[in-house]
Amino acid sequence: MPQIQLTPGERKVHRAEAHHLSPVVMIGNDGLTAAVMKETEAALNAHGLIKIRVLGDDRAAREDMFAKLADELGAAPIQHIGKLLVLWRPMPEKAKTVDEERKAGPRDFKVLKYSSRGGQRPEVKTLRVLGNQRLTSGGQIKRAKPKQKSVKKRQAD
Repeated sequence: MPQIQLTPGERKVHRAEAHHLSPVVMIGNDGLTAAVMKETEAALNAHGLIKIRVLGDDRAAREDMFAKLADELGAAPIQHIGKLLVLWRPMPEKAKTVDEERKAGPRDFKVLKYSSRGGQRPEVKTLRVLGNQRLTSGGQIKRAKPKQKSVKKRQAD
């Protein structure tokens, strides 16, 4: 895969975003192995923007690694500063599967209970409401009533 070409402005934005990141992949004295390439691929898929630390001292070897990683993984080379390399690749879209049979799960609500005395903090309770329940305005949990048919519909059946 060829590497992604970015404008200087886009590269500047990605450099700023990568500033606070820690290195995710480390390349040891063995250089670019198949395991390193696989880990870098997984990190790019998971994060999109990653830092790589190279432990070797040879600058020319680091530059070669940087170019090879960008070419083979289809990523954009963002920055090479010292022993750190920064790569970016847009994250792939995650396909969401929709399960038609799935029903609503439990929901958590925070309920404030105010004290009768004015100067105290309200008591905070977390209540879990299941699919067949509802929360009243007073902070009580009630079961939902089954839908009732009208008298005319009951007589028709």
